[in-house]
Amino acid sequence: MPAIYIIGDSTVEDNQPPFRGWGWALPKYVKEGVEVRNHALSGRSTRSFLEEGLWEPVEAAISSGDLLLIQFGHNDEKDDERHTDPDSTYKENLWRYCRTALEKGAYPILMTPVSRRFFVGNGSLLYTHGEYPRAVRELANEKRVPLIDLKKDSRELYLSLGEEKTAELFVRLVPGENPDFPDGHDDKTHFNAYGANRICALVVAGMRRIPCCEPFLKEHNG
Repeated sequence: MPAIYIIGDSTVEDNQPPFRGWGWALPKYVKEGVEVRNHALSGRSTRSFLEEGLWEPVEAAISSGDLLLIQFGHNDEKDDERHTDPDSTYKENLWRYCRTALEKGAYPILMTPVSRRFFVGNGSLLYTHGEYPRAVRELANEKRVPLIDLKKDSRELYLSLGEEKTAELFVRLVPGENPDFPDGHDDKTHFNAYGANRICALVVAGMRRIPCCEPFLKEHNG
């Protein structure tokens, strides 16, 4: 049975509670026998994922008929050694992942980075990630690689829920609740288990629109 490989950052990885990425929730949506191999890791960009050798085990293992879900951007925009330029190195790295999958007979799926939670006055939601979502869309169009526009889909979800309900998707801790955050924590990027499930549902909805993904998924969400 072909496998689903995932590469990305902390919004995708399995994480440790109370943090959860959407990749943690994906196994419940796939058919019995389909293995989800989540290689996403916190703090990584398209560049550092390569430079740290994290891509190598995926590259060695992925084979014909497998899926490769790719979501980066949160750390590519950081002004440090992880940084990539949206119109050059970011696209080049994403295409390297896609090209390798295609050469091995696997199916790459590009994803725009999931939106952060930054509400401003009157229920407006700031656009986050700058030019990176646009760069992913352009690359998908140029190379004819399937795209899940998670940036767009998550933004629409947040706006439909409103500011207070959207906050319930993210890790929020009161002072003293967690020893790692003695003063409490109000995260605007990282999801709790409930949020990871809601975002994963958006991913799965996107997968259902892509023919090569459909054979991996259960007929009904479970």
